[in-house]
Amino acid sequence: MTQKTFLAGDGVELVYEDLGPAEGEPIVLCHGLAAAGVQFRADADYFASRGYRVLVPDLRGHGHSGAPASMRDEDFSITRMATDLIEMLDHAGLAAVHWVGNSLGGILALAILGIAPERLKSLATYGTAYTLALPSFLPHLLPLVYGALGPKLTAELTARSTTSNSEAQRLIASVLRDFSPQAGKAVGANVRRYDLIANAKAYKGPILLMRGGLDHGVNRALPVTLEAMADHPDFHLRHLPKGGHVANLDVPDQFRATLEEFWREVDARTEGESAPA
Repeated sequence: MTQKTFLAGDGVELVYEDLGPAEGEPIVLCHGLAAAGVQFRADADYFASRGYRVLVPDLRGHGHSGAPASMRDEDFSITRMATDLIEMLDHAGLAAVHWVGNSLGGILALAILGIAPERLKSLATYGTAYTLALPSFLPHLLPLVYGALGPKLTAELTARSTTSNSEAQRLIASVLRDFSPQAGKAVGANVRRYDLIANAKAYKGPILLMRGGLDHGVNRALPVTLEAMADHPDFHLRHLPKGGHVANLDVPDQFRATLEEFWREVDARTEGESAPA
């Protein structure tokens, strides 16, 4: 595993892990709000061992990546953060990748579909609704909760509410203890309300939505997405009944098998389309 660093277009220093064979089929595993790339450590090792080249970013304000000094909401806009990830692909020398996004990581991929759809060979999301509308006060709660309960207790309570897997709880809590609530507020101000369904419907490539049966909050928002995507010719829905918001930690074997089956179908179709008549 190699940690790489580059400067985003606005000067923020960003970090991503790059592992697996350089010539392997490239995939990106992108985490959600208040998490970090470490969420995918076991998955990245697994896919690298299977011959994939795996990129695992820490989004701005998360993990080992830097953050703007001002911490303004506009410095964490969906477009700005999506552009960070396109710049990561440029830095890694990759034209297109299979994308796997959890929550915020899926939102940013949907934004990429509106900016540079050719950079994604396929898109897989989980814990992500393609449209969302939440009250404006919600982003402001995070700093208040961190301030009232402290980082340690906030992290532990959030981890317990996110997954029942004790090992996963420890991992999530360790990330949340170090997370900046100011970054969370800024990101939250941008993602509390968005509609990226048009980007997904216009995308010509394959899309996989993994629905965690225990991801109750996101599942309440999913019906609009599923109805809108019902007529997309290459939209695939797969159920992970025992998966929560971070299904890769809850049901890792099913999560990985579902992705590999999806990618095999994508690659087989691509090879068939490129074969001489």
